[in-house]
Amino acid sequence: MTSQTTIDKPGPGDGTPADSAPAKGWRGHPWVTLVTVAVGVMMVALDGTIVAIANPAIGKDLGASWSELQWITNAYFLALAVSLITAGKLGDRFGHRQTFLIGVAGFAASSGAIGLSDSIAAVIVFRVFQGLFGALLMPAALGLLRATFPAEKLNMAIGIWGMVIGASTAGGPILGGVLVEHVSWQSVFFINVPVGVVAVVLGIMILLDHRAENAPRSFDILGIVLLSASMFALVWALIKAPEWGWGSGQTWVYIVGSVVGFALFSVWETKVKEPLIPLAMFRSVPLSAGVVLMVLMAIAFMGGLFFVTFYLQNVHGMSPIDAGLHLLPLTAMMIVASPLAGAMITKVGPRVPLAGGMVCTAIAMYGMSTLETDTGSLAMSVWFALLGLGLAPVMVGATEVIVGNAPMELSGVAGGLQQAAMQIGGSLGTAVLGAVMASKVDNDLAGNWADAGLPELTPAQQESTGQLVQQGIAPVPPGAPAEVAGKIGDVAHDTFISGMSLASLVAAGVAVVAVFVAFLTKRGENAEAGAGVGHI
Repeated sequence: MTSQTTIDKPGPGDGTPADSAPAKGWRGHPWVTLVTVAVGVMMVALDGTIVAIANPAIGKDLGASWSELQWITNAYFLALAVSLITAGKLGDRFGHRQTFLIGVAGFAASSGAIGLSDSIAAVIVFRVFQGLFGALLMPAALGLLRATFPAEKLNMAIGIWGMVIGASTAGGPILGGVLVEHVSWQSVFFINVPVGVVAVVLGIMILLDHRAENAPRSFDILGIVLLSASMFALVWALIKAPEWGWGSGQTWVYIVGSVVGFALFSVWETKVKEPLIPLAMFRSVPLSAGVVLMVLMAIAFMGGLFFVTFYLQNVHGMSPIDAGLHLLPLTAMMIVASPLAGAMITKVGPRVPLAGGMVCTAIAMYGMSTLETDTGSLAMSVWFALLGLGLAPVMVGATEVIVGNAPMELSGVAGGLQQAAMQIGGSLGTAVLGAVMASKVDNDLAGNWADAGLPELTPAQQESTGQLVQQGIAPVPPGAPAEVAGKIGDVAHDTFISGMSLASLVAAGVAVVAVFVAFLTKRGENAEAGAGVGHI
């Protein structure tokens, strides 16, 4: 049996929901709302990692090149990162319920279209649409939670929301491996269609429309263009830097272009009547610290985890399914710890859990720097579990700090900021730690190769060999004697391990910096504004 709690109708401009219909039965119930948005969010989180397992099968079936396969992932993340903040603004303007439903329906339709595609170009185009529709539903989901849950239960809700994202992200390779191995690569995308239908039906039946009294009424078109162009230039530079090189003029043209674009955007936002992102939001030190913390967490997590998949599959020789199963301690710990972190943050505030989470993350990344070619599953599981334990409170707490410290009428923009920070951090982590790995491999490979008594490599051979070693692949030529093949394998794996170790130490250092940033956070000042009408 549920009780109903109401608050007095707000006065103009106080930022609380103004036109929500009263909750009746299951409609508008906070916990059922959470289940509904979790179904939609699960699709987006899964597609961030599940597709990597399908890429080899896609390439073989459609005759795609390596660069085209990279675009299957890059097109999705690029569209997602560029659109998130603007999509959040659309939710603030038109209502998060409508935005969420459009996002879910579009994401499911785009997924079905990919499964029906017979060319790599079509797959890439529809991956862009997936990213755009995913950007619509992710901030809308947070906006719905913010508007539906009372303040004292918001952290628990965000904890479960973070659990769904973490479990879906980490579980993607396992599910993808099963589907590709036993069904087809198309099934990786087709699975989103029934899930999307369920989310849409639930959304129509359950979700209430929540809009703030002083929600935006106009669009900052120039601001959208400037921000989108700047985000594109930044993320594009991070994606292409490993290929172009960090010293390349092409890389720095895009980086400088993004800096100039962000500067112009900042100036314009102070002049327009209804800015896309009111810069006054960043006068809130906790909100700004939450955004920075989300970036640093994603650098350490996504950047560090990127190499672990190569380590498990190419150094230990595991299948994609086995590699995913070895990451289950991370997934399981995030599932268990996220709701607990939400409850703890509600009780003691975000600072201590956030700082403690980043300490655990730093220790876990240091532990991963000690992995060797013969490290056993138990030792790996300890570090993976500790990483999950550290990430859970950060995912929950930083989200609450960002969304809770933003005005109610900007909850969509705040949700977009949270997701954009994670996407940029992940891209930055992969690019920067990838550069660290490449540099270490380049420095060590020639010496390790010579010490093993192998024939000297030409500059061209060293470059191609280094690219394979960065992925943990032993470049054994066809027909090589067993003794030579063994030496090449040992050199490749030892050199890869040295690069992964250094990259993990850098990730640990980033996590240590994040510990200090965590102490600048505090409980959301505006969280109470979202506790409108509903069952608790």
